[in-house]
Amino acid sequence: MIDGKRVLIILPAWNEAEGLPKILREIQQKLPGVDTLVVDDGSTDSTAAVAAAYGSKVAQLPYNLGVGGAMRFGYRYAHLHDYDVAIQCDADGQHDPAYVPALLEQLRTADLVIGARFAGEGSYKVRGPRAWAMKLLSVVLSRVAKTRLTDTTSGFKACNKPMIEFFSHWYPVEYLGDTIESMVGAARCGFVIRQVPVAMRERTTGTPSASPIKATIYLARAGLVLLLALIRRMPANVKAIEPATRAAARRPELIGKV
Repeated sequence: MIDGKRVLIILPAWNEAEGLPKILREIQQKLPGVDTLVVDDGSTDSTAAVAAAYGSKVAQLPYNLGVGGAMRFGYRYAHLHDYDVAIQCDADGQHDPAYVPALLEQLRTADLVIGARFAGEGSYKVRGPRAWAMKLLSVVLSRVAKTRLTDTTSGFKACNKPMIEFFSHWYPVEYLGDTIESMVGAARCGFVIRQVPVAMRERTTGTPSASPIKATIYLARAGLVLLLALIRRMPANVKAIEPATRAAARRPELIGKV
């Protein structure tokens, strides 16, 4: 636990057996009071066995569903096991667990907090069509969320309890849905979104997919996903989940305790 809250760090992992030991050891050293859940997303290597050997809870999906499918399972697990906070963290070592306290602090007055790479900390850079797509997404989603967002595709996020419940019932699994559409849906349902600056590290395993052709395809797909997210209707059952920040606004004594 951290500050009296049960915290679960969810690590979606696909063939990350090589990098998991380092990130799991780092989490244990820097955040000894939290639990970890490695969601093995249909890996063909020893991801699940390595995660279990390093003391993490493990869930094995029967085949590769992508980050959205893995995170949907993670949020469902967090909801069913009554966690107060769920944090999404990459299994390749790019996200520094040392920033988790900053995410938790901002979570006092927000439902969803994003660890933003382009908010003044670190030297992470993106160029070309991929950068154009990210800027477009940031401009549009900042207006939707009614706050300034600079990194709307970040995979480093923290959610409070009502946000966990929301995502456990509804979480997009399509390409980029786990970042773009999930944020649009949260904002449209009244959840408060904020960001904190974080520095991105070099991945310890795997190879980033970067080429002019792939970047151009990313730009087109991102625009399409954003358009669909803005026009798609939200299911009635998820709209009924009330954001903690809105409930606290009606009961001032709860501010700072959500």
